[in-house]
Amino acid sequence: MFGRMREDIRAMRERDPAATGWLEVLLCYPGLHAIWAHRLAHRCWSHGTSCRLLARLCSHLVRWLTGIEIHPAAEIGRRVTIDHGMGVVIGETAEIGDDVHMYHGVTLGGDTNEPVKRHPTVETGAQLGANATLLGDITIGADAAVGAGSVVTSDVEPGATVVGVPAERVD
Repeated sequence: MFGRMREDIRAMRERDPAATGWLEVLLCYPGLHAIWAHRLAHRCWSHGTSCRLLARLCSHLVRWLTGIEIHPAAEIGRRVTIDHGMGVVIGETAEIGDDVHMYHGVTLGGDTNEPVKRHPTVETGAQLGANATLLGDITIGADAAVGAGSVVTSDVEPGATVVGVPAERVD
């Protein structure tokens, strides 16, 4: 557990030039606090129906404290960083790979009320700009970049950069 926390702190320090030291990141970065709390909530959620209410309560408390809402069923990889964080929403069936970096206001939202995979998959190394909205069962490929304020409703190829409303490839 502590090894993963050190890994997360190191990742945040590498990605945020404003981070002056490990103690500042440990104490003052709500994105990391939300990720760490999600790991606890996800464990409860995965334990079975008897612990799901506890998982939801944990995620609700974290949303109140950090402004970041992560459904306890969402799958989140290693070294995922959320910079600034306020307003981030990650839905129930979202899947996030390792080394993903996102900024405030990002939404990984669903596009149906059916009990199916309805939230995005974000593959390893992707970057999601501030206020980007990703909707539905789509895949953002490895090392892709989504520009700030973009609305993405279809798959993004690995390594591609997309911007705009609706998002279009620019590279």
